[in-house]
Amino acid sequence: MILLCDPRVAAVPGEDDGEPLVDLRDVPELRLDGRAADPAGAYARLRQGVVERLLAAQSALPDGLRLLVIEGYRPYAAQLDIFTGYRDELRRNHPDWSAERVYEETTKFVSPVEVAPHSTGGAVDLTLCTADGAELDMGTAVDATPEASANACFTAASSISAQARRHRQIMGSALAGAGLVNYPTEWWHWSYGDRYWALLTGAPHTRYGPL
Repeated sequence: MILLCDPRVAAVPGEDDGEPLVDLRDVPELRLDGRAADPAGAYARLRQGVVERLLAAQSALPDGLRLLVIEGYRPYAAQLDIFTGYRDELRRNHPDWSAERVYEETTKFVSPVEVAPHSTGGAVDLTLCTADGAELDMGTAVDATPEASANACFTAASSISAQARRHRQIMGSALAGAGLVNYPTEWWHWSYGDRYWALLTGAPHTRYGPL
């Protein structure tokens, strides 16, 4: 398992092809959830290439299923707040852990700001729902932490039900088939064009840089 704290991720050359952000509130084909909404509407924005791939992935889902987008672009300040908040929670809960372990465990849930996929507009948190918006059982809630879920949030977790595992496989097959990559500690997190995507796919550089 490659974590976002792996030096190979930060070593990927960064480039940005200038592709614009698209507001998903203007894309009726994709269902957008409001739980991560922010006043500026950043959560609803994704790079155009990611939106195109989400539409392709959705078309590959079984009849009656749709993608439910939770969050896209995340500004630097918001990313830093989430990172430091979870890091400090782990420090309180595990005073015996070394600083190195706290950092590594933190990155299983939230990326270090310097390589954060969400801050490029190339990452998306999402789940599956029915045509009328009812969410499917995916084993844990979106944004369940490894600490709270006993690692059931890991994409390949064996501790979840067979039904939830099947739902993860359905969503993962569609998204991977459209060219996105998953962060294996978060079943809901998929990205394209960022450093993590470039490392996993062997791309020579990123397509998207921080915004």
